[in-house]
Amino acid sequence: MKTRYSKEYVLALVAVILGLLAGAILMVITKNNPVEGYLFLFKGGLMNVERVGNTLATATPLVLTGLSVAFAFRTGLFNIGAAGQMLIGGLAATAVGLTFDWPKPVLLTVMIIASILGGGIWAIIPGWLKARFNVHEVVSTIMMNWIAYWTVYYVVPGYFKGEYLETESRKISQAASLKVNWLTNLFEGSYINLGVILALLSVVIVAFILDKTTLGYELKAVGFNRHAAQYAGIHVNRNIILSMTIAGALAGLGGATFYVGYASNIQIGILPSQGFDGIAVSLLGANSPWGVLGAATFFGLLHTGKGFMNAMTKIPPEIADTIIATIIYFSATSILIERSWDRLKRRTGGVR
Repeated sequence: MKTRYSKEYVLALVAVILGLLAGAILMVITKNNPVEGYLFLFKGGLMNVERVGNTLATATPLVLTGLSVAFAFRTGLFNIGAAGQMLIGGLAATAVGLTFDWPKPVLLTVMIIASILGGGIWAIIPGWLKARFNVHEVVSTIMMNWIAYWTVYYVVPGYFKGEYLETESRKISQAASLKVNWLTNLFEGSYINLGVILALLSVVIVAFILDKTTLGYELKAVGFNRHAAQYAGIHVNRNIILSMTIAGALAGLGGATFYVGYASNIQIGILPSQGFDGIAVSLLGANSPWGVLGAATFFGLLHTGKGFMNAMTKIPPEIADTIIATIIYFSATSILIERSWDRLKRRTGGVR
């Protein structure tokens, strides 16, 4: 297992290097200096404490959606529905925050639980369809994304309409926000919030479940070979539903960190891109909780730094998006990199 992870981490590193090289070529083609471009790109995300905080805040929902996708991957499922689960989780947290006037610790606790339950319950449906009727989870989770999209589209204007716009909910109060003064002051005015702590705790908990518990062993066994797992006495259908529920709960929590942490309300007509970016984070992180943490932080750095790069060099921010897309491409086709590496080793007389 350790060897497999080491190899996958090397492939992820190669994907990152190839993505950065592709970005450098694009900068040269657009008559820009790639060294200067990358200098300002990384400086934009790391140049001071505030920007480091912003990088961590941007990475927070990516950590949770990446964990969601990775958890499903490790148990043999492909969760494309993190965006919808994130949306429902965010809606549940926002609804609680706008409805009740409780002290901040109590209100935040209930909001977080609501987001976890919202995302988890939303993911039970594709899990049950997979277990009961063998409906492919890719199809069902994509459909659930659009059901979530239209649910928010009608619920927000109907019950939580903003003061001036029908396209967004009312802004949550300070008591309902994951932003807290001590953390904001620690990062010198950054929009970092308590979501970063929730994300780190989630990484530890998911790693523990997958690697140290009987439940994790059973879930992974179903993922490797459901027929062999069933032959060994493992309840396959129950574990499929449970796996999707946990994956949905993680994405739902990501929704809370985004809509009541990073932002202060929820808008209609938008599927959160972090739900889809979680697939890339999971791929780059080799479907490992700690790998997901590293990949999400790297993507958060690119997203935070691209505006600064554009301001300082006139390099379009789309270059950073292209770099991210290229890294995703190389991560998804890492099997080609692996085969090229093996072929090179055979030619040089190395042992395969």
